[in-house]
Amino acid sequence: MSLTNQQYDSIFREFEKKQNRSQRQRLERTNEIYEKIPEYEEIDRSVSSVSVAQAKKLLDGDDKALLDLKHTLTELTEKKRTLLRTAGYPEDYLEPQYDCPHCRDTGYIGGQKCRCLKQKIVSLLYEQSNIKDSLTKENFSVLSYEYYEGADLERFRQTVAACRDFIHRFSSTYRNLFFYGSVGAGKSFLSNCIAKELIEEGHLVLYFSASGLIDTLSGNSGKSREDLYGISQDLYNCDLLVIDDLGTEYTNAYVVSHLFSCLNERHLRRKATLISTNLSLEDLRNKYSERIFSRITSNYDMYKITGPDIRMYRKTMMNRK
Repeated sequence: MSLTNQQYDSIFREFEKKQNRSQRQRLERTNEIYEKIPEYEEIDRSVSSVSVAQAKKLLDGDDKALLDLKHTLTELTEKKRTLLRTAGYPEDYLEPQYDCPHCRDTGYIGGQKCRCLKQKIVSLLYEQSNIKDSLTKENFSVLSYEYYEGADLERFRQTVAACRDFIHRFSSTYRNLFFYGSVGAGKSFLSNCIAKELIEEGHLVLYFSASGLIDTLSGNSGKSREDLYGISQDLYNCDLLVIDDLGTEYTNAYVVSHLFSCLNERHLRRKATLISTNLSLEDLRNKYSERIFSRITSNYDMYKITGPDIRMYRKTMMNRK
């Protein structure tokens, strides 16, 4: 799944509007200051004349001209700050006001996508994917323990507590989660609960089915090389990568190699990953390489979720009604 050119154009039009708004606001504030503090405008005008005069001196061989210019500009800047303070304005009143101060509403920092642009892209991807609907239906507000009892209930309670703790400590503690156990017992549900909470906190979350992730990593998604490079960087750098239903994808040595590279790269960068699977630990070891099994069991908090197939239970109850 990827954005269309029209969607990209829409995003950058939005960024352009933000820049234009910032420039317009700055101009309005500058005119306000010029009207209320005429001396401020005089200093602004003198800056250009001083710069031209010193530039001529520099061309004429005056080696001190550049140093003198820096000294003069520093003095003039301090005078302007004093004028603003005296008039009751904050010193940064005429600084551009950006929604994102990091990229100044351009979407890029040093040729790389800014976090705000990545978040916008991810948000649009969620808008056009089934996961958006899932997050509105599967979140902590609808969490219920009614389907569990005995040991299943205890495991589920412990896992829910771990999920909440994971979210609470997300910004300060590097952790990975691995959910395994019975089919339909709530693994994907809890993954969605975590994803929704972190997205709403402003974290960059990418969600893939295992088969979709493998298609992307192996270059079978039909995307250009440039797009694949961008996606791989997002996969490695997003705050949380959710891999749902590991084990449902077609697996061979090539696939296993790509999967290990992804998990290993995220571990090296200390970026959190959440994996859910219906595989038992024994099946996990047999299906994937010892390296992947070792990476998961040594670097992930493992939670077994068991219980009835809730989706099948709900369908049965619906049919009875």
